[in-house]
Amino acid sequence: MINSEYNKRREECKRATDFFTHRLGSKIRALRDVTIEEFKQYQEYLPEPIIRRARHVISENYRVQTGVQALREENFSAFGQLMIESHHSLKNDYEVSCTELDLLVNLALKQEGVLGARMTGAGFGGCTVNLIEQNYIDAFKKSIKNEYKKNYRHHSGYICNPSY
Repeated sequence: MINSEYNKRREECKRATDFFTHRLGSKIRALRDVTIEEFKQYQEYLPEPIIRRARHVISENYRVQTGVQALREENFSAFGQLMIESHHSLKNDYEVSCTELDLLVNLALKQEGVLGARMTGAGFGGCTVNLIEQNYIDAFKKSIKNEYKKNYRHHSGYICNPSY
């Protein structure tokens, strides 16, 4: 477990935090303390893959803050777009998605009435969360199950109502 991919991500984020603390001072205790502007100003000095890990965490924090505001305004389309951006960041910058999750997200985004989709959990497998307009849920469930089973044996889904 010590050499797990999860622990590698933690170490890479710690290295990024140490870099920004050195550059920006003691106000930086974690990557959440780095603004997107500060990241952009110094990103060229970070090595790969540290730059991608830091970009994911910093941009994800921004997406969460923006998402809270979108939900307060009941702007579900904006929230759904943030979910999509989050998945792309988890896949490309944090590299914790997998083929099965990417397939589920891609299938979801092709469905009518889907506002957003992303993987959830610690990564390297797991589940997706999809934001779907109420009228399209039954068609979504049927389509996703049928399409997913063309490639993989098992699929299950749960319908839940969001609360905020």
